[in-house]
Amino acid sequence: MPQSFVYQALPARVVFGAGALQQLEAELDALGARRALVLSTPEQRQGAEAIAQRLGDRSAGVFDQAVMHVPIETARQAREAARERGADCAIAVGGGSTIGLGKAIALDSGLPIVAVPTTYAGSEMTPIYGITQDGEKRTGIDARVLPRTVIYDPELTATLPVGMSVTSGINAIAHAAEGLYAANANPITRLMAQEGIRALAAGLPGIRANPLDREARGSALYGAWLCGTVLAHGGMALHHKLCHTLGGSFNLPHAQTHTIVLPYVLDFNAPYGEDAMRRIAEALGTHDSAAAGVWDLAHRNGAPTSLRALGMAEADLDRAADLATERPYWNPRPIDRAAVRAVLQAAFDGARPT
Repeated sequence: MPQSFVYQALPARVVFGAGALQQLEAELDALGARRALVLSTPEQRQGAEAIAQRLGDRSAGVFDQAVMHVPIETARQAREAARERGADCAIAVGGGSTIGLGKAIALDSGLPIVAVPTTYAGSEMTPIYGITQDGEKRTGIDARVLPRTVIYDPELTATLPVGMSVTSGINAIAHAAEGLYAANANPITRLMAQEGIRALAAGLPGIRANPLDREARGSALYGAWLCGTVLAHGGMALHHKLCHTLGGSFNLPHAQTHTIVLPYVLDFNAPYGEDAMRRIAEALGTHDSAAAGVWDLAHRNGAPTSLRALGMAEADLDRAADLATERPYWNPRPIDRAAVRAVLQAAFDGARPT
């Protein structure tokens, strides 16, 4: 018999499959949206413009200033752009930075968001938002920021560079890994977590071998959806706290930071989450530890494995430990500053966990 648990499903509409973007107009119709502002990063402006042109009179134009960690100034500019242009919906095309910007708009205005992910970040499935102000990234949970519809089209991920595909995918694995040992984990999210990790571990090597492999891209996107759903229903722990600190206060790149930090947090938490670690290792197809399995997946597929490789200064590790323990997230293994500092040092050095 399963343990006692509570499972609160979040409202979500997912349209998945090759060519799913063709259903965008129908999804806007279902929302009753007449004028959509298309959001993107500067680098993805061309794709956003193509969607805006396709929408014709239903487009409120493109706002292409999405950046990592959603600075409060950018969020304010986007909210004002939506208001000035009379938008009644926003279409977030891209990864976590763009979807995070859409959430920041929704948080303030309640504007419905249609997410069109082009990475494996998973943010589109969660009511979690993050905004950076005064050098610190603050996160929260609010039902208003959950996208109303998510359109997953593997064909839109074909141009995501291999290196970014790998780190984005391991970032997604981090969501499922922490969901497995979350305080509110349950049998439903455990199934999603294992299947999500398995699908990503199968897809990422295929993408590295052939970036245009539709099956591999589809497997990774399917895994990202499941892992994002796990994050939405489970709590964040030490791993996410460290990555939010390193990203918001030291401007380290989001997906790469998650990729590097995850093995060392798993190594630290292993004695307090044996069932979770077993499930992660099984999903990865490794006979070694979960921590070593994640490190191997990153290393074999060319991802960075140390904070040093990202340009983090060793002298900043003390401040990072201070910030991460000021308002800590729940964690299965009790933490203190010394423990957090040791995990950060291990991630800085980048040696394979043993």
